[in-house]
Amino acid sequence: MQITISDKILHFKQPAGTSRGVYTTRHSYYVTIEKDGVRGIGECATLPDLSCDTLGSDDAYRQTLSQLCQLTASMGSIPFDLLRPYPSMLFGLETAMAQVNAGGSLDFFHTPFGRGEEGIPMNGLVWMGTFEEMYARMKAKLDAGFHCIKLKIGAIDWDRELSLVQFIRQHFSKEDIELRVDANGGFTPENAMSRLEQLAKYDVHSIEQPIRQHQWKEMAALCRNTPLPIALDEELIGVNLKMMKEDLLDTIRPQYIILKPSLHGGMRGTEEWIALARSRGIGSWITSALESNIGLNAIAQLAAKIYGPHISMPQGLGTGQLFTDNIPLDHAVLQLRGDKLWLK
Repeated sequence: MQITISDKILHFKQPAGTSRGVYTTRHSYYVTIEKDGVRGIGECATLPDLSCDTLGSDDAYRQTLSQLCQLTASMGSIPFDLLRPYPSMLFGLETAMAQVNAGGSLDFFHTPFGRGEEGIPMNGLVWMGTFEEMYARMKAKLDAGFHCIKLKIGAIDWDRELSLVQFIRQHFSKEDIELRVDANGGFTPENAMSRLEQLAKYDVHSIEQPIRQHQWKEMAALCRNTPLPIALDEELIGVNLKMMKEDLLDTIRPQYIILKPSLHGGMRGTEEWIALARSRGIGSWITSALESNIGLNAIAQLAAKIYGPHISMPQGLGTGQLFTDNIPLDHAVLQLRGDKLWLK
């Protein structure tokens, strides 16, 4: 087995605004595994100020990734326990290995999606911005045929964001549009409940991460008393051991968890989170984290494996269209048809 590393700076078509800042580029590393004449590629990439394995600099990240690739090559398999603290690196190696194990095919897990027979429903993501920008983006998603819209909130004045939610409900019922919101920790423990009560009036499906992570007592109280379902996202970052995951779920008791494999433990860690959540009656879905086509395909393949066939819950897999210089897939295209992602 041989493993090589390359990297690429990806450029966003439009600045991607989050509560943690605005991204204009994305630095991704690509690991290529060659074994018995079969080749597989995986993506390793972190989000500054969010990922638990950024390691402070590109040089430190690449050095650690190189060491872990050498260890994987010498062992002939991925040392999962050693890679738990490095979810983005684990995800890239798992992706490359999954493709090798599939004989070089992009259909990693032999699913209807992987064979191009079935699409995966997605939410239409409306990025943070001014009221006018968010309204225009939302309308574009609705015109494209999306039935589930996710609004990133917490960037502009709360009353204006709430008025956008109100506008949607004045024109579309919850049967027409499933509405999700993502606060990215933008509320405080003091104002969160009143804002949840305001949102609940408009049949919001769920809210992601209403307050910042590491406030378990306050988050548990919100989940216990909330008028609308709460989904944890950032809260799961850095919680990599099974025992820690059980403790978090048992303490906070959220209604949903949202898994990003490059942030939440790679493929194996994501499956572990979902199994633990299911045993506690907690729902889940999977989303991407600004990956290129290489990572996005891997996440879609994983979602098809876990929730398929015939996935009904919209997943968050729409970030592949964000870049001007995306990485092409070998002999295949990720294609958006209406509100479903297909592998053609």
